[in-house]
Amino acid sequence: MKHIELKGSFRTIGKKSDIKAIRRNGGVPCVLYGAGINKDENVLFSVDAKELKSLTHTPNSYIVDLSIDGKSYMAIMHALQFHPVNDNTIHVDFLSIDPTKPVTIQVPLNIFGNCEGVRLGGKLMIESRKLKVAGIPDMIPDVLDIDITDLKLGKQIVAGDLKFENIQIVSPKSQAVCSVKQTRAAMAAAAAQGK
Repeated sequence: MKHIELKGSFRTIGKKSDIKAIRRNGGVPCVLYGAGINKDENVLFSVDAKELKSLTHTPNSYIVDLSIDGKSYMAIMHALQFHPVNDNTIHVDFLSIDPTKPVTIQVPLNIFGNCEGVRLGGKLMIESRKLKVAGIPDMIPDVLDIDITDLKLGKQIVAGDLKFENIQIVSPKSQAVCSVKQTRAAMAAAAAQGK
């Protein structure tokens, strides 16, 4: 999986006014917890809001190489909070990971192929853009390729239908990925063939 570098600065637990000052100066307060970090000593830091956009405003998923005042951590983005009005990121939780242990992360889907159901007049419906998978960080692919060439009219692909090497899909097996819906034109064509 792709890595992205993000630089931050340590901060201390402060009053609401301290957090507001970080945001006013173009920063985003963050917290890091997880592997290798004492439960009672979460790492509090802030990052530049503009730099953070390369991580939050993309369909891609990344392993984050955090550099906080010279100290390095490997992490994934765990939770985001957005401002209710202007949609700016106001807080991020990062989960520290061990590169030798499995991690769970959302991975984007690459749906490709000239679908049989669409050729017969159906409409392709994409229900999921990402699936949650578990695996060793270096074994997780950047995207999950899904070939829909054989997908027939009125059929669907669910997460339970998919298998990939070195990773396990942890999204619910019933989660719909894509389907081909019957259209009126397809039904009319099928009726005409039946006559």
